[in-house]
Amino acid sequence: MKISRNLPWPRWSALLLFVAIVAGPLYAQEPMPRLEHENGRYALLVGGKPYIVLGAQVDNSSGWPQKLATLWPLVAAMHANTVEVPVYWDQLEPTEGQFDYSVVDAVVQQARAHHVHLILLWFGTWKNGKMGYTPSWVKEDTKRFPRELTREGKPIDVLSPNAPANLQADSNAFAHLMAHLRAIDGTQHTVIMMQVENESGSLGSVRDFSPAAQKLFDAPVPAPIVTALHKQPGTWKQVFGNDANEAFAAYSTASYINKVAEAGKKEMPLPMYVNDWLKSPRGYPIITIPGVDYPSGGPTANMLDMWKAAAPAIDILAPDIYVPNTGRYEQVMREYHRPDNPLFIPETLGFGMFPGSEGNARNEFLALGQGAIGFSPFGLDHVAPSPHGKLNIEAAGFAANNRLLGSMDRVLAQLQFQGKIKTAVQQPGIAEVELTFGKWSALVSFPPAYNPPMPAMFLSPSAKLMMGRVLIAPLGPDEFLVTGIDARVQFLLTPPAHGLQTQLLSVAQGHYEGTAWKSERLWNGDQTDYGLNFRARGAILHVRLGTY
Repeated sequence: MKISRNLPWPRWSALLLFVAIVAGPLYAQEPMPRLEHENGRYALLVGGKPYIVLGAQVDNSSGWPQKLATLWPLVAAMHANTVEVPVYWDQLEPTEGQFDYSVVDAVVQQARAHHVHLILLWFGTWKNGKMGYTPSWVKEDTKRFPRELTREGKPIDVLSPNAPANLQADSNAFAHLMAHLRAIDGTQHTVIMMQVENESGSLGSVRDFSPAAQKLFDAPVPAPIVTALHKQPGTWKQVFGNDANEAFAAYSTASYINKVAEAGKKEMPLPMYVNDWLKSPRGYPIITIPGVDYPSGGPTANMLDMWKAAAPAIDILAPDIYVPNTGRYEQVMREYHRPDNPLFIPETLGFGMFPGSEGNARNEFLALGQGAIGFSPFGLDHVAPSPHGKLNIEAAGFAANNRLLGSMDRVLAQLQFQGKIKTAVQQPGIAEVELTFGKWSALVSFPPAYNPPMPAMFLSPSAKLMMGRVLIAPLGPDEFLVTGIDARVQFLLTPPAHGLQTQLLSVAQGHYEGTAWKSERLWNGDQTDYGLNFRARGAILHVRLGTY
């Protein structure tokens, strides 16, 4: 529209007001995704409302438009609302100071076309405790961009976190990436979160023993760290004793990544997290050696306090959980879910490419019950359909989860933020789990322990993997949202019941359209006589309880 500057002022101002009213929505900006913290609970806000990441992560070298084009059908089959995709420093800045944004542009455009959000993973200085995705001009100039040195003085395949040139180069590249995202995605926010580096720390040495690093190691521990960790002043060895090498490595790595994140947030302040290669990924009890069994200096459970003190620009310290033991899985979540740290699981077993990955669809429910703001199995590329076009059993379990949960993800995210969600999952040797909600209790049982039993034909193909799972959240004093797969739920009065009996006033099956409940049918008789039976496809129920 062309506006004449010769209009009389009253008409001119009225026209401006009209244009502002009509055109305003066209230029309305979505609120920046951010983390909200309240009463010890966290929510990821997307579009200004709580959001739960029901994700899938592509393989490490699959962040390319041509490869992703083959994976979008799998994203749809998995009912994922978010996809985690790497961005590679060596691709973004193939020549120093010259940036190629074509791959990032294509990834964002493809995600928009398929109506999913993105979490981008910055593969910069670190990738799995090494430097494989740094540009060749960094790798080749070892004098300007020094490596870590072992105790014996041998260089390893890890950039030194104590070298200013390394930090400057990485920070500059990440800042350019975030500035470009602001330019192409600053209003739509297809990208909702950033991972800064990947499984940081060093494999091959417990810490950097270069002369520059040794000088810092022999100096007093920085005063802010001493104060934050409630230590007495002294050198690293004096303050941390036998853990001094790993503590110094954690401080060096966290401080470095904090500055990278700060540079990026100056351009676009998306929530940012780091992911962790667990200290003991193969089960427990087990002796693990930093720098050998896991990258030394990463945000492992024993170094979380150090990371919180040294990297305030990082919003989440997130565990990559590759453990098949359910007890250990729960322990890891408890370690990382702290009043100062949201629980987010950016990588985990799920798609069948690791030993012990079978049956892990139940862990998505387990994580939601622990307050997770997101959950993302790794290795979408390995979701191999059968010759008949069906997903393999592990992937089908996650697809079934997300089909149920994704249809009400905004409702669940709000209930999660309110601390109302409880879950129960099937585990070896545990036939029943009781969840309590004040005066009401939910007795959750799993096949084959049903009494009376349910014909096997009603169970999912994954029932043999013991993946029964249930999610329950109160909607009111006597009303509950209930969903699950391969499980039975019976509501009872929490003792003492004072002679009263429980009755189901109504059980409505339905779905959500946004946050609005749409009832489809009522359950009664055969569907409720022996409890609420969640079969192969699961269901979403609104349950109203009463007494007599």
